[in-house]
Amino acid sequence: NTETPAWAVDRLSILALKIYHMEQETRRTDVADAHRDACRRKLDVLLAQRTDLSQAIEELLADIEAGRKYMKTYKQMKMYNDPALNPVLYGKK
Repeated sequence: NTETPAWAVDRLSILALKIYHMEQETRRTDVADAHRDACRRKLDVLLAQRTDLSQAIEELLADIEAGRKYMKTYKQMKMYNDPALNPVLYGKK
């Protein structure tokens, strides 16, 4: 996997916000039918993505629990605040 369960759940929460707001767009009465129809189509895609992502999270957790997969810990290598590694910062000297 390229992400941890936590990252996947984070993506799921962002998707939930998109679904909420797109659903609101499908209910607007101050727009043309074409706008609501386009938003319904987009909502259908978002709902399918939620189903797929939810299933993937469930499968990943089951695989971790069964020992088929494990999460490898990576150290963060942030460079932007390091004056020895950020060209903008070391270029000011």
